[in-house]
Amino acid sequence: MCSTPDAPYWAGKGFSYFCNKDCEYFPCHTVPEGEPFNCLFCYCPLYALGRNCGGNFTYLDNGIKDCSRCLLPHKKESYGYITERFQALTEAMRLLEQHRDEAQD
Repeated sequence: MCSTPDAPYWAGKGFSYFCNKDCEYFPCHTVPEGEPFNCLFCYCPLYALGRNCGGNFTYLDNGIKDCSRCLLPHKKESYGYITERFQALTEAMRLLEQHRDEAQD
């Protein structure tokens, strides 16, 4: 895929996609044969956003977030969505620290 004037700046760039077929867990999610699988976000950075991550997840009875059916971080075209959400992650961490600081006072 090559970048065109209508395409996002990251389209077709090597830094936006990485597939590690040598990984002992590849593919970690079931995908159709031949579909591109992006390993760049192996551990999804959006997990910490909880219900606001935008992915296909459920919560188990014990409260743990189950992302086993989510392919959002593994789609080649998701790079832009994930990097755009970094600001939300920064804000979530700021609020968490603020809450912790207030609890210590």
